[in-house]
Amino acid sequence: MHETREGWARGKLVADGYTGFLPASALGAPGAPPTHKVTALRTLVFPGPSIKLPPLQALPLGSRLAIARTEGVFAITAAGGYLPVRHLAAIDEMETDLVAVAERFLGAPYLWGGKTSLGLDCSGLVQIALTACGIPSPRDSHMQEKALGRALAPAIDLGTLRRGDLLFWHRHVAIVRDAGSLIHANAFHMAVALEPIEAAIARIRAAGSEVTSVRRLDPAHRQASQA
Repeated sequence: MHETREGWARGKLVADGYTGFLPASALGAPGAPPTHKVTALRTLVFPGPSIKLPPLQALPLGSRLAIARTEGVFAITAAGGYLPVRHLAAIDEMETDLVAVAERFLGAPYLWGGKTSLGLDCSGLVQIALTACGIPSPRDSHMQEKALGRALAPAIDLGTLRRGDLLFWHRHVAIVRDAGSLIHANAFHMAVALEPIEAAIARIRAAGSEVTSVRRLDPAHRQASQA
């Protein structure tokens, strides 16, 4: 980590190697190893065992926590925060359908660089959905296009698309939902939206960009992502 004179710290995420800056004052010593993760789009941490208390913070889907014990409907973190048990799962428990994970974000606002239900971008949606299913993913779409799955034939045959395939354009990615539709976070709708595949391709072509590739996850991952 490198700290600037202005108080910014430059660091790298262990999960995907992504680098960036954040206030150095927001950093602290590592705590206990995580045992659970948040499975709700967003959950609240309370200072005690009551949902009527003012929450301490909100945590997005995928947040990793060290849970010390449970009391009734609450899980208690090693730091003393109280969360709903129903919003958590064991750290090694994985989702089985990446498309279903992405669909939970329908209507969430588009935010360049975002990765939570408060706002997210196209590659953020893909990374969140894949990570929830235990599939490592780079952060940005051009990295994902190089790293994820295998490329299908250059000529796009819409009839061969499968649930969970990834469609890439220059600096954009979408997830195939079924034979006729896809889901993506995009600046046209300014939200995570469902869109007919043919209509999306035509609309983006009219804006000056063609599909650059279709990527398909390996059989084990594809099976896990099917409904």
